[in-house]
This record gives sequence, structure tokens and C-alpha cells, in this order.
Amino acid sequence: MTSLSPTLELACDLIRRPSVTPKDEDCQEVMMARLEAIGFRCQRLRFAEVDNFWAVRGEQGPILCFAGHTDVVPTGPEANWQQPPFEPVIENGMLLGRGAADMKGSLAAMVTACERFVAAHPDHTGRIAFLITSDEEGPSVNGTVKVVEWLEQQNEKITWCVVGEPSSTEEVGDVIKNGRRGSLGAVLKVRGIQGHVAYPHLAKNPIHQAAPALAELASEVWDEGNDFFPATSFQISNINGGTGATNVIPGEVEVVFNFRFSTELTEDDLKRRTLAILDKHDLDYRIDWNLSGLPFLTAEGPLVEAAQAAIAQVCGRETLLSTAGGTSDGRFIAPTGAQVVELGPVNATIHKVDEQVCAADLDTLSNLYEVMLEKLLA
Repeated sequence: MTSLSPTLELACDLIRRPSVTPKDEDCQEVMMARLEAIGFRCQRLRFAEVDNFWAVRGEQGPILCFAGHTDVVPTGPEANWQQPPFEPVIENGMLLGRGAADMKGSLAAMVTACERFVAAHPDHTGRIAFLITSDEEGPSVNGTVKVVEWLEQQNEKITWCVVGEPSSTEEVGDVIKNGRRGSLGAVLKVRGIQGHVAYPHLAKNPIHQAAPALAELASEVWDEGNDFFPATSFQISNINGGTGATNVIPGEVEVVFNFRFSTELTEDDLKRRTLAILDKHDLDYRIDWNLSGLPFLTAEGPLVEAAQAAIAQVCGRETLLSTAGGTSDGRFIAPTGAQVVELGPVNATIHKVDEQVCAADLDTLSNLYEVMLEKLLA
């Protein structure tokens, strides 16, 4: 690792910092120092325990924003890793370390792409920006969403946003995410009457009461999806009930479920139809909802075209547009009117033991970001 490219050097520097969410461990300071050296104005934005920053270069015109996060998920037992997770190493062409793919590699590629672009185009049109948080892998309440609120208060609007989430499947650039499904979660508590299992007539089993309603929710066809989104899905993730004893009918059961929904439905549609099914089964229940993101889509326009053209130019391949997978912080940026795409490295090992990414892919990714800059702002 003595002759690394600037992108790999920076990626390794960031990986060495154990920034388990919501900690940042000065990753953002490292990035801001590099950006300030090429003319960016950086604004530190701390909300509660979360570090964020907004950086911008240029005075007027459309904004091309690079968005991402410095926080990483916990490593699990470090003894299970081939190498200590925060001691990056390149073996057989692969860069290993927590955050290599998700998403410190992308952050390094963004910075080095801007360094080369600014050197070649010091008087570029429009503005380049960075929106970076340390609260993406956590609850996501004091990170990007708060920075977006702050930008709205400043009357600042992002035109195009590139999120560095690991979007690729087998080769860098083979997939870009041009949208994401919405995520609506719920905690359902169905109340019964606790009693002895030998005397069911003196009790009311909430598990038995809830089961037919849950089966109907699971079999419901919520929509058929559309050209950009798969059909809306309903999934139960947790069921908890009982005292632990085998001879006690529980007095309550708690069910946690989630909708990943397309643009064919609204949050209100899902709530209304769910409540109708629960009421149909005459349940005594309480339900608490949590909307973590609305569906968004950037179907066409300059940003998608720039990403496709960059991938064709640098990688020599066409790319697949996809809205599959989980949510990302793009869900907070898209509602402001920004065009949003996610373009990053291969996602095969994200959140896993021995997270890794092809080292050469990070240089390729940096080149992709640079070409996008050229096409939109040169």
C-alpha cells in the first residue's frame, strides 16, 4: 500500500477512523480540509450528537451536490474479520475495511473527482456542493433531513444530487438508482384477556384474534407496481406475545410490520386500507405508524443522462436504472425538487464481515464523478 492513488489514500484514511454511527471521528474534518483547499466554503452543522456539513464552491447557478455519510454500521466481533476492520488493507486487488463500500470509498472518489475537475475548470459554471452526515446508518433524524431543512431556510435549492450509496451489483456502474420505494412502518398492539390455557372461555387470546387479520394483510395485493417500481410489499418483521410460561394465554400481542411502497399508493392509502382490514376482524388494537421515507423517482433529465453518458464513456457499458433495495438519504433531498441518483461501488459485502470493494473500482468511480461534473458544469 505504498503507491496508492489519491482516491485510495483518502479512502484508507477515512476507513482508519472508527466512525460507528453516529460518531464521525473527524472524517468530515479531513474532507473539509481537502475541499477548502480548492475553494469550497464549508459550514459545520451539528444537530444533537450528529456532525454534518454543507460545502459549496461557486457563487450562482445550478447546484450539483454530492451527498453521503461518514458513519458506518458496527463491525460485530472483530475476531471474525480477516483483518481488523479499521485497519484497511489491499489484498488481491480488494480494499478491505468497514466502510470500504458503504460509503467511505465513494466519499474519497467524490473529493478527488472535484480536485481534478476544479484544477481543469477553475471557473466552472454553476456550483458544486457536498452534503455530508454522520447519521445515515442510525435513526436518521439529525442528519441529512436537518441539513435539508436548514438549506430550505437559506432559500438554497439543490438542482442535481449524486448520492454515493453502493448501487452497483457486479461491476461498478452496472446499476444506478434513480429512485427508491417509500417505507412505512407500524407497531400494532392487539389486546386480549390474559388467562389460563386450560380455561380459554375465561380469556381472550390476542394471537388467535390477530392471526386472520395478519394473514389477510399478508395476502393483500396492494398494487401492481409500474414501469419504475415493483409492487408494494407488506412484511411482518417481529411478533411478540406471552409471558414465557406455557400455561398462560397472553393479554397482548405486538406485531411490527413494514410497507415498501411504490408511487402507485400514498401513505394515507396504506393506512386506510390497513385499518379497514383490522376493523373488519373486530380487533381491540392500537397502531403507531412511522413514515421513514416517501417514494421518489428521477425518471429522466440532465442528471440521469449525465450518469448514463459517464458510465458509457468510462466503463464502456450501458447502465440499468433501478428503484430496488432499501431507502437512502435521497428520500430527504428529492422532495425539495432536486433530481437524485445513487451511483457507487458494488454492494455485495455492505454491512457484512470483511466488507470490501475492488480497489480499482474506486478510481473508476472517481472518474465517473469527474465526467458527470464536466457534462453538467464545465
